Amino acid sequence: MKQEQKEKYSIERAMDEINIKSPEVAKDHHRLEYHVMGPTGWINDPNGLIQYKGEYHVFFQYYPFKSSWGPMHWGHVKSKDLVRWEHLPVALAPTEDYEENGGCFSGSAVDNNGELTLIFTGHNDNKNPKEVQCIATSTDGITFQKYEGNPVIPHPPVDGSPDFRDPKVWKNEDKWYMVVGSAKENKGKALLYRSDDLREWEYVNVLAESDQDQGNMWECPDIFPLGEKHVLIASPMEAKVGRTMYVVGDMNYETGKFTQGYYQKMDFGHDFYAPQSLLDDKGRRIVIGWMDIWGAKMPTQEKGWAGAMTIPRECKLLEDGKVAFLPVEELKTLRGAHWNYSDLVVKENQLLNEVRNDKLELKVIFDLEKTTASTFGVKLRCSEDGTEETVIGINAETKTVYVDRDRSGNEVTGISRAEVNYDGTVSLHIFLDCSSVEVFTDEGRTVLSDRIYPKEDSLGVELFVSEGQVTFTSLDIWELKA
Repeated sequence: MKQEQKEKYSIERAMDEINIKSPEVAKDHHRLEYHVMGPTGWINDPNGLIQYKGEYHVFFQYYPFKSSWGPMHWGHVKSKDLVRWEHLPVALAPTEDYEENGGCFSGSAVDNNGELTLIFTGHNDNKNPKEVQCIATSTDGITFQKYEGNPVIPHPPVDGSPDFRDPKVWKNEDKWYMVVGSAKENKGKALLYRSDDLREWEYVNVLAESDQDQGNMWECPDIFPLGEKHVLIASPMEAKVGRTMYVVGDMNYETGKFTQGYYQKMDFGHDFYAPQSLLDDKGRRIVIGWMDIWGAKMPTQEKGWAGAMTIPRECKLLEDGKVAFLPVEELKTLRGAHWNYSDLVVKENQLLNEVRNDKLELKVIFDLEKTTASTFGVKLRCSEDGTEETVIGINAETKTVYVDRDRSGNEVTGISRAEVNYDGTVSLHIFLDCSSVEVFTDEGRTVLSDRIYPKEDSLGVELFVSEGQVTFTSLDIWELKA
């Protein structure tokens, strides 16, 4: 790589750009309060999720120079509690030949006897694009040195293709293992490697591959134990199952094979991709995803930034074999002012005049036996003139939960839906943060994540009902402050 190219994408230049532009970016009213974002510019996939020396670290795909995608750097934040995040210097910049014009693509992080090691894909996007696997190390968790012997995996195996990226690394007994996303013969594949030292890698075989509904390329694969099973998550391309999926199955380290069982879409909203997990010192398996999606309209690009992460979600294997994704307990520490309503019967739309906010947590329980309405729920970010609202509702006829953002502002539209267990009661757990809404239902079996972009003064909360009445067994609303 030419010297001017190295200087163009140095960490020092990236930090200069952040320091110049971030004060103005911070003024945008769509900036989130308790979610991870870049200080300026573009972000996408979460990378390198890890608890290191008692603190949670999240890295992310980052282009600090513009609010659209560019040669990838790794941004970096850390937190003691998963909800209050501190920005750290950019961890990686595309300064090497194997990263030219593409960058430091997605990957993971491990603690190797106190040395924080990042494992990432180097993407060279010249005439013949090439993806290779590389490492970088740090003893302080802030500054990283790329390994002189990079790439540690210089080419895909015969079972793979030039689409060969997003390594996730973990340790089982005394061996390191890596799963890499790839594609071949119109199938998405998770390729398995193992190593003694993170530098010399042996290809094992195809860990798992797609069926007819699971797409033709698997990005950002991750696999982890959960209860008595293992769970594989991936972001498949052109898949009937959706843009993200989880698969419950069985892992056999002797054969290097994952046997698939139940699988489903991981998030039913418009804005969720590339989730990654970590295991913390409390024994929790926690996932975070990119809360945007390729090709979506992103109005904040005009304000110099784009992209955010979801709230952290704890994974739990349920008795029915499905996986629940639940907001981490630490989010309760954000709670401020509280409003509680019990046994509330609503026969017509009701504005809650006492609640006006753009950062809220809501826990709602509907009594279905005392409800006759065809649709009912809650509207958030309502404008006083009635032109803006984000509708989170239940459709009794189709037995679905939905998020309707056709009037959520800035021409960002669409209705996301998912089936809901319609038996006696329905519960919704909702997190609102300025320009995002995340809805959890069915004990975490179903999640919908959506970005919204209302005007700054659209702050109303309204209960709505159509064709009948609805009974709220309870409605709790908290103002959230980070």
